[in-house]
Amino acid sequence: MRGMATMNTPALSLLLSVTGLVLTACKPAGGAATGSAPPPVPVQTAVTQQRDVPRVIESVGAVQALRMVTVKSQVDGMIAQVHFQEGDEVKAGDPLVSLDRRPFENLLRIARAELANARAESAHAKADAERYQQLEQQAAISKEQFALLNTRAETTQALVQGKEATVANAELLLGYTQIRAPIHGRTGQLILHEGALVKANDVNQSIVTLNQLAPIAVAFAVPESVLAVIRGALAEGRASVAVTDRSSGLVRTDGKLSFVDNAVDPTSGTIVLKAVFENADHLLWPGQFVQVQTKIGVDLAALVVPAAAVQTGPSGSQVYVVKADQTVELRPVKVLRSSGDELLIAEGLHAGETVVTDGHLRLVPGARVESTTLTAIAPAPKPAIAPKS
Repeated sequence: MRGMATMNTPALSLLLSVTGLVLTACKPAGGAATGSAPPPVPVQTAVTQQRDVPRVIESVGAVQALRMVTVKSQVDGMIAQVHFQEGDEVKAGDPLVSLDRRPFENLLRIARAELANARAESAHAKADAERYQQLEQQAAISKEQFALLNTRAETTQALVQGKEATVANAELLLGYTQIRAPIHGRTGQLILHEGALVKANDVNQSIVTLNQLAPIAVAFAVPESVLAVIRGALAEGRASVAVTDRSSGLVRTDGKLSFVDNAVDPTSGTIVLKAVFENADHLLWPGQFVQVQTKIGVDLAALVVPAAAVQTGPSGSQVYVVKADQTVELRPVKVLRSSGDELLIAEGLHAGETVVTDGHLRLVPGARVESTTLTAIAPAPKPAIAPKS
C-alpha cells in the first residue's frame, strides 16, 4: 500500500487511460444496430381463387369445307357461256356453265326419227299378226308361218323399246350441256372459260370447285390416351369445341363434335376428330389453321393459383403462403392438374390465401416479405355457347 502511494501522479494517469482504451475496444461495435430486424424481401403475390374450371384438351386443327365438289363436264363439248363470277355464292341447281347444245340436239332428232320408224314397223307387224290369227284358227295357214308373224311383231316391239331408250339417253346428254351447281357453296377459281373444249369426266381438268362454307368443319387430332374420355363426354352430351385464330383473334365457341375416326393412326398415336361450326358470317375459311379447345367437362369449385406460385421441393410441390403478419410459411400442396398458366390445387391451400409468385430464391420460412405487385389470376373462360337453332 505504501508502494502504491509512493507512485507518482503522471504514471497513475497513464495507467487509467490505457485501461479505458482496452475497455472501449472490447465493446461490441454498433450496439444499437444488433437488435434491429432485417429488411422485408420484395416479392410478387397472388390471391387463390375458387371457381369452376373447364377440362379442356388443346390441339391444332385445320378448317375444312363440310362439302367440296370439283365440277366437271359429263359430255364432250365446247363451253358456250359461263353464268357466274369467281367467288360467287351459288345455290344448288343454279346454272354454272352452258355447253354448245347443237350437236346434242341433232343426236336427239336422229334418235326420235329412228323411234318413229321403229314404231311404224311395230304397228304393221302387230296388225299382220292379228289378221293372220283368224286364218290360223281356220287352218288356212301353217302354224310355222303364224309363229313367224308373231315373232316379227314381238321383235319390232322390242326394237321400239330400244329406240325409246336411245331417245331418253339423247335427252339426258342434252341436259348435261347445262352444268348446274350440285350444292350450295362458294365458287373458286374458274379454270376453263368460254370457247374451251371439255372432255367427259376429265381426270386432269375441272371447270371450277365449290366449297360449302356454312356450316363448316374443323379437323384436329388428339392423343389416343384421351380418346376414352372424349367418347364418354360425347355420349353424355358434355363435349363441346371452341377454336381460336391467334393471328386475327377470332374465337368460335359453338362447335359440335360430330366425327370420331374409326381407327387410331399407329405412326403418330393420334386419332382424327371433326367439329362442325355454323359459320354464318364466313369468318372461318377452308385451309385455315386454328387452335382447338375440346371441352370434356368442368371441375366445380376448384382452387386455382398461378403456375409460378408452385415450386418443386425435396418432398414434392410446395408454395410460400403469406400470413397476416407479412411473414411466409412454406406449405406442401397437391396439384390436381394444369389449366393454361394456372394450376388446380387439390390439397394444401384455401380460397383467399395469398401466395408468392416471384422472389422465392430469397425466401426462407418465417421471412418477412413486402408485396410489390399483386399477380392477377385470369378470369374463368366463358362457357361454350350453343348454336342457335
